[in-house]
Amino acid sequence: MPLLGFGVYQNYTARSSVLEAFQAGYRHVDSAQAYRNEAAVGEAVRDSGIDRGELFITTKCVSKNHGYESTLKGVDESLAKFGLEYIDLFLIHDPCSGTERRLATYRALQDARGAGKIRTIGVSNYNVQHLEEIADAKYDMPAVNQIELHPFCQQRPIVEYCREHSIVVQAYCPIIRGKMDHPTIQTIAQNHGRDAAQVLLRWSLQKGFVPLPKSVTPERIRSNAQLYDFELEPEEMEQLDGLDRGKDGSVSWNPIDAS
Repeated sequence: MPLLGFGVYQNYTARSSVLEAFQAGYRHVDSAQAYRNEAAVGEAVRDSGIDRGELFITTKCVSKNHGYESTLKGVDESLAKFGLEYIDLFLIHDPCSGTERRLATYRALQDARGAGKIRTIGVSNYNVQHLEEIADAKYDMPAVNQIELHPFCQQRPIVEYCREHSIVVQAYCPIIRGKMDHPTIQTIAQNHGRDAAQVLLRWSLQKGFVPLPKSVTPERIRSNAQLYDFELEPEEMEQLDGLDRGKDGSVSWNPIDAS
């Protein structure tokens, strides 16, 4: 899995944006059934000329479609929309459907993996109790948990659990939906001659997360990928770590407390 992904939430020009991202060096695209742009992402994959094996494509099933049979049907529908033979990572988008349907959905994804339709299973917005539910069912643990993550919303108990169980943590909203005017962020950016988004993405990488920035602006798509020629100092990481507001720092739906 590439360490930097390109998010396409609310992207209604996904084909051109994903092609731009590929040109900028991204090889990991994060889509979802609910984003309604799987077909456009698939077009970009085909039009890019990049070998399929070099690309990592993710999609997700939202709670209204959870359940065993509906999930299997959804996997086939996603494959058809993408126009792909397999999906690299398939996530349960949220935990809002209740224990029974969550587990039925997970079992369906395991079967789809066994059939070669998906390569890897993961979850999104799962709290510790949702992850333990999978362990209690004696299923394989998910490879990924994608959650809202940035200095204001660090979800530390979830991150700690994932690290203890070798679950990769992907970070959505890594640049706080553009709310980057905090003096600490701005000062660190000035110190490095970088923009605030690059500082936040660098923080995410140095924390061991897989950030998923999204943009439709070519210049921003490119600058968000220019992260590997500078490093934040330990004291700067500590300053950003100190901005955590817990749940109050969330800027998205963050449905981790679903029963």
